[in-house]
Amino acid sequence: MLAKLTNKKPDTAGKIEELKQALKNADAVVIGAGAGLSASAGFIYDGERFEKYFSDFKEKYGFNDMYAGGFYPFKTPEEYWAYWSRFIYVNRYEDAPKPVYENLLKLLKDKDYFVITTNVDHCFQKAGFDKKRLFYTQGDYGLLQCSQPCRPETFENKEIITDMIEQQRDMKIPTELIPKCPHCGKPLTVNLRSDDRFVQDSGWNAAAERYNNFLRTRGNQRILYLELGVGYNTPVIIKYPFWNMTAQNPKAVYACINYGEAACPREIADQSICISCDIGKALSLLSY
Repeated sequence: MLAKLTNKKPDTAGKIEELKQALKNADAVVIGAGAGLSASAGFIYDGERFEKYFSDFKEKYGFNDMYAGGFYPFKTPEEYWAYWSRFIYVNRYEDAPKPVYENLLKLLKDKDYFVITTNVDHCFQKAGFDKKRLFYTQGDYGLLQCSQPCRPETFENKEIITDMIEQQRDMKIPTELIPKCPHCGKPLTVNLRSDDRFVQDSGWNAAAERYNNFLRTRGNQRILYLELGVGYNTPVIIKYPFWNMTAQNPKAVYACINYGEAACPREIADQSICISCDIGKALSLLSY
């Protein structure tokens, strides 16, 4: 594992020009996306957006952001699903307030690309990215799975989530809408990686295989590893592999756009472009 991080000089304009050239010259681009990308697109879990959708939950339960609400120990499944159905609807089925994902796709329109992301909000696909070039490693708000789980299968949830939204009253859903596994009868839960019960279904495995094939068949090309909004909660999924693959390929470029957290190991500093800037702003500058 590479070590000893270095923060490169904050010459944003100069770094944007470097990244423009790296993107132009790249034979292939691997996008690694974290929560910072969706935050830049307006999917914020606190502040005005939280108040808009969850002021009633705040008043009753006392939490102050959507993230905290996801860990709240609701006493009944009717309350749990009232919260989660609303959370899923606004963060999965509504469009992001800002066109950050769409602007990213425009930059990649003529490129050979693949996306690996820890985000579970489906913004890439909603923006028009090719589904077969996406690998959602941590799950999908749009899928449910058996809580046991009894088998590696997931279930699309848009219809049941919509029903929960329309029929909830006083922050509770009707009991008959509580989702249960059609095979074993156990409660269903959201397909999110939180423990060893996370279901990697056939779609997940196919996406993982396509991603690994992309890396393997382009390993010696001029690859741009473009990391967007990835923090240090799960660095082994995107950040560390990007660093190591860059170090192993002298023709590769590692680029990181992350406000306040743009850094790279010293060993690949000469191959790196680190930009501490809002991602949406940086993508707009790249389009000029």
